[in-house]
Amino acid sequence: MEAIDRICGYYSESDAAAIRRAYDLACTSLEGMFRSNNHPFIEHPMAVAEIVAKELGLGADAVSAVFLHEASRMDNARLDAVRDSFDKAVIEMAVSLNKISEIKPKDTRLEADRYRKLIASYSSDPKVFLIKLADRLEIMRNLNMLSKTDQARKNAETILLYVPLAHQTGVYNVKSELEDLWLKYADPVQYRAISNQLKAGEKEREALVREFVKPLEDKLRQKGIKYTLKARTKSAYSIWRKMQVQDIPFSKVYDVFAIRFIIDAPLEKEKDLCWEVYSLVTEEYEPDTSRLRDWITVPKPNGYQSLQITVKNARGQYLEVQIRTERMDYEAELGSAAHWAYKGVKKEESLQHWLDMVHGLISGNAQESYEQIDSYINQDVFVFTPNGELRQLKAGATVLDFAFDIHSNIGLKCAGAKIGSKMVSIKEKLKTGDVVEILTNKNQKPTAGWLDFVVTSKARTKIKQRLKEEENKMAREGKQLLERRLKNWKLELPDDDLTYLVKKYKFRNANELFSALGSGAVDVADIKTYLQDKASRTQETVESHVTHTLRKTDSSDYLVIGGNKSLKNVDYKMARCCNPVYGDEVFGFVTINDGIKIHRMSCPNASRLLTLYPHRVQKVRWKEDASTNSFQTTLRVIVESDAAVNEVISTISQFKASIRAFYVKDARNGEKEVTATIFVPGNLELDKIMASLKKLRDTRQVTRQ
Repeated sequence: MEAIDRICGYYSESDAAAIRRAYDLACTSLEGMFRSNNHPFIEHPMAVAEIVAKELGLGADAVSAVFLHEASRMDNARLDAVRDSFDKAVIEMAVSLNKISEIKPKDTRLEADRYRKLIASYSSDPKVFLIKLADRLEIMRNLNMLSKTDQARKNAETILLYVPLAHQTGVYNVKSELEDLWLKYADPVQYRAISNQLKAGEKEREALVREFVKPLEDKLRQKGIKYTLKARTKSAYSIWRKMQVQDIPFSKVYDVFAIRFIIDAPLEKEKDLCWEVYSLVTEEYEPDTSRLRDWITVPKPNGYQSLQITVKNARGQYLEVQIRTERMDYEAELGSAAHWAYKGVKKEESLQHWLDMVHGLISGNAQESYEQIDSYINQDVFVFTPNGELRQLKAGATVLDFAFDIHSNIGLKCAGAKIGSKMVSIKEKLKTGDVVEILTNKNQKPTAGWLDFVVTSKARTKIKQRLKEEENKMAREGKQLLERRLKNWKLELPDDDLTYLVKKYKFRNANELFSALGSGAVDVADIKTYLQDKASRTQETVESHVTHTLRKTDSSDYLVIGGNKSLKNVDYKMARCCNPVYGDEVFGFVTINDGIKIHRMSCPNASRLLTLYPHRVQKVRWKEDASTNSFQTTLRVIVESDAAVNEVISTISQFKASIRAFYVKDARNGEKEVTATIFVPGNLELDKIMASLKKLRDTRQVTRQ
């Protein structure tokens, strides 16, 4: 009973009475249970409660919550039976502690960031997290009673989950002790070596402080500088960490021991007085200027300010000296700099306000009610897979979001889920702590409706991607179907008709039209009806236009070309698909809007035009003298090297030709492909150019396009 009396002694009689009621419940619930050292299990909550009361200085409600948590962690129903006997806040803290105790990290090393957030999400009252820190500290102080496997697991959880949050909340005494205890079990040899060296030098360090400050006391007094002197010995973990990072022995860690001057200075004189103390120190002791750290002129990003210098005393020993004002020291220890972010851990923006609240609770400066903290930490949900893997999702996430978070293929085949023993649909919204088993169906396919209820970007992206893939697949099938039918019907679908049909069916593009044809949403027979109706309407117009055009030519047999853009009011143009030049074998094709197009007989489109539209073909011959004209054509030349490219240009320039455009790109096996657009007077000159290009040593192929 001495321990519970000691704890109750910190509080008023009414608060102590509530603590005793909770303690009695824990004793009843834990009766017959023992720890690994065969001591009654009640020793654990008793030790945690004493840390909460004495070392963290929390209120009686937190102590009562410790005992209620241990009394009900195996059976939450016990809390319902005592709700009327305790404040609501105490019950809620116990519920939160029970939830945290159920967290079983599958792989702490991989999931550290998520588990830290999960712990915080269960701790809407900051005291919950502080109690959990006290619980972990008690476990680490008695870690030797656990098996080697459990020791390793608890040790990993401590350094990856609890130490970073302890630092961020500014609970430095707990953070430092947890680090040292971690090192004690993670690397016992190094821990013993560092601890023994610190113990061996303890008296020497005390003497060093007295010896160091003695010659400075009178000078500081004469300057009227008021100060407080602190001596700090680096923790075993911090020393070990520095040894590891810098690969140095203990003897080379010069800041094992630091002397700190904390100056009483008004804000406007802070910098001047700090530098004045710095001058007095460096006048008396030899400074190592390479180790000067001026974080007063330019503070650290977290707001930390201090002057730090390493000096050597008369014995040749190195000492670290820190110089800062009372305001700077407060900011470093209790202000924003104290809980910015633990080394090596990302700053958690969503937790920052919660962390500030915990820190304010410790320092007695809490400004907001606990209810206000919920809005800062409940922005995500934390959900478990059946094998214990933790997943963090956006608030409002559904079963389908969770399925996609596990794997894209699972999301695409998700048909529902089982949460606990309850079957739910893919639309079911998840809550923190849910254990979700995804159910799949091989015949399941995403629909556009899925986008109406998923909230995570991954789910939305994957659903849209699969819908697009399905649309493209269906579009390919629809396009192939249409092409086969058009061939059978001996019909064409020009681009302007395709555009008209897209608008008619209110699609955004041709791909959607093809997809609708593939799925059957649009009947391909409707396309045939449209084309046939249009053909019957335009046939008479086309034939009339052709007859009228042919009558304009100067000969019933031939259209003479080569001199002008038009001849006796008959417009004609050189077809761009084949670029005829003077002397080529050509024919004319009467178009509806562009007059007569002149094609080479070797044109890629010639066979189709001559076969399908013989009534629109016009015989053509060149004017006997067209030497004043120039005709555009394009040559494609494959050469072996860059040097040969210049030879191509030089060769073309030797003839009656002008280069309009010239492009070079890499071809296979290091070869170069040259595309030259040139103007020539006729095909005779073009033949000479091509023959000369073929004779070049590095030329592999010359073709006309």
